[in-house]
Amino acid sequence: MKMQKGIVVDAKVRFGKPTIAGTRITVEEVLGALASGMDFVEIQKEYGLNREQIKTAVRYVAGWIKGEETKSYESSPRR
Repeated sequence: MKMQKGIVVDAKVRFGKPTIAGTRITVEEVLGALASGMDFVEIQKEYGLNREQIKTAVRYVAGWIKGEETKSYESSPRR
């Protein structure tokens, strides 16, 4: 199954929650912002993300809902 590039799961970062690669922003935070009514521009300003990073978070969750493997493409092993 396809893995989502741009999402990182590292047990040492944000308690192992999926984060946007190169940041400490969780997928959960991005989805929460969208659910609360923020648009892409507001999220970009608030979290310092670009449009593609926001879309990556949405695609990650969409894949999870569809039952796709959602392991990080860039995951770090647990130690």
